[in-house]
Amino acid sequence: MSKKVLVTGGAGFIGTNLCGRLLSQGHRVICIDNLYTSKLQNIKHLLSNAYFTFFKEDITTFEKDIVIDQIYNLACPASPKQYQKDPIFTMKTNIYGIQNMLALARKTNARILQASTSEIYGNPLVHPQIEEYWGNVNCIGIRSCYDEGKRAAETLCMDYHRRYHTDIRIVRIFNTYGPHMGLDDGRVVSNFIVKALNNEPLEVYGDGTQTRSFCYVDDLLDSLIKMMAQGASVGPLNLGNDDEYTILEIAQKIISLTKSKSKIIYKPLPENDPARRKPNLNRTKEILAWNPQIQLEDGLIKTIDYFKKQLLLLNNVVMEERL
Repeated sequence: MSKKVLVTGGAGFIGTNLCGRLLSQGHRVICIDNLYTSKLQNIKHLLSNAYFTFFKEDITTFEKDIVIDQIYNLACPASPKQYQKDPIFTMKTNIYGIQNMLALARKTNARILQASTSEIYGNPLVHPQIEEYWGNVNCIGIRSCYDEGKRAAETLCMDYHRRYHTDIRIVRIFNTYGPHMGLDDGRVVSNFIVKALNNEPLEVYGDGTQTRSFCYVDDLLDSLIKMMAQGASVGPLNLGNDDEYTILEIAQKIISLTKSKSKIIYKPLPENDPARRKPNLNRTKEILAWNPQIQLEDGLIKTIDYFKKQLLLLNNVVMEERL
């Protein structure tokens, strides 16, 4: 049955992909984005769809009187480069933004899904990370605006659920990659691909033995939509891929797939950078009857193809400006 769905951060990487998927399923989609880290170009292909509405708004101040069935709250700068640019803004987006969306959900009797993050586990002492683990976060570190902001957002969701019986869903998203990532996104996969395609050095922090688990965006969308459809699953649930790779392995694989002449150079490890990151998906697989389907190499090939097209477009624009 068609629903009216609000997607905050809907012009961002995951949001753009989610809006497209929901529209393809026949839903009406309202997209809110202040374009702080995203671009209107991301959703240009959706603007002509009669079922799609875009508001350039900040969720911390959004006050339009709308009636909706579901809210996906994705709005927040998501990479260290982005969220450390203005940490106070990041914290406000996490806390005031979800409070505003929870109030809207309560008012319209909508179901709301909060996109939390694996970052709430900090530099984990438990591996792989289970949902019951409370984390190891430096609450005054340079990453804490994002880590603690997302933790506070989870708290608000649970308190609205306990006090007002708001219909909530909490998911903790692990590293995701795919089309519609920005060229200057700042996350490891996009950084490596862009530099490899330009034959520039790939910067690996530390010795590259720190690990991450990378989920292709189509797999993530499947799990998000399944979570929203669950009758009584509040969460939190880990969402991602449980295959684990070192950062050095990712760099080497991208150089190989792009046939790049890039070299790998090593930089000092950033403050509070997690040593290992991998989701335990046991609960997720049981509750959602879901497994990630797309292998890393297949997902990287699709993502590389997307970035090739984006770089070509950018180069054409630069050439036109010079003429």
